[in-house]
Amino acid sequence: MWKTLKNDLDVVFDQDPAARNRLEVVFTYAGVHAVWSHRFAHWLWKKKMFFLSRVISQLSRFVTGIEIHPGAVVGERLFIDHGMGVVIGETCEIGDNVTIFQGVTLGGTGKEKGKRHPTIEDHVLIASGAKVLGSMTIGKHSRIGAGSVVLNEVPPNSTVVGIPGKVVVQDGVKINRNSLDHQNLPDPVADKIRTLEEEIEMLKERLPERESADHEQSVKGREQ
Repeated sequence: MWKTLKNDLDVVFDQDPAARNRLEVVFTYAGVHAVWSHRFAHWLWKKKMFFLSRVISQLSRFVTGIEIHPGAVVGERLFIDHGMGVVIGETCEIGDNVTIFQGVTLGGTGKEKGKRHPTIEDHVLIASGAKVLGSMTIGKHSRIGAGSVVLNEVPPNSTVVGIPGKVVVQDGVKINRNSLDHQNLPDPVADKIRTLEEEIEMLKERLPERESADHEQSVKGREQ
């Protein structure tokens, strides 16, 4: 238990350059408070003390703004940065060394029973406002871009952006979870618009040539 608590502190210093000392992290980091509360609530949940575990999770939600269902399985070194508005569902499974930013939802898609929330494998980064919905797996070393809505499986070593989420990088290079530059993630919609603009410019350049050829053809037709 003490090793797990220590790991929960260590990951903050690995991921957040603003962290200065352990005392500050223990008393002021809502993400750490939420994870620690969840670990206790989850222990009670496994002991079938469902009501008490839900009470603890709701108190944690009130204090931290982060809602983690006590039934969710959370691995080692989960880092929730800022965290306000984060929601993690009951059947969600989160691996080790996962980073989650504020406004992220790991939820279901309806009233289905059984496994209805996503599985997040090791070393995944989920950026601000992303929604991962349904029973699917987000593969190891993947990144989910800010504001994305993911409804399908994501292979390992992938980068996903957009609504609905689309894989834009896969196995090209290993995803670096310490790279938090999510404002510069690829944008497939913008790329498509640029392609269309280039095609329009090309057509504009060819239009005078076409009009000239049509005019010459018309003149020849009248002369004949």
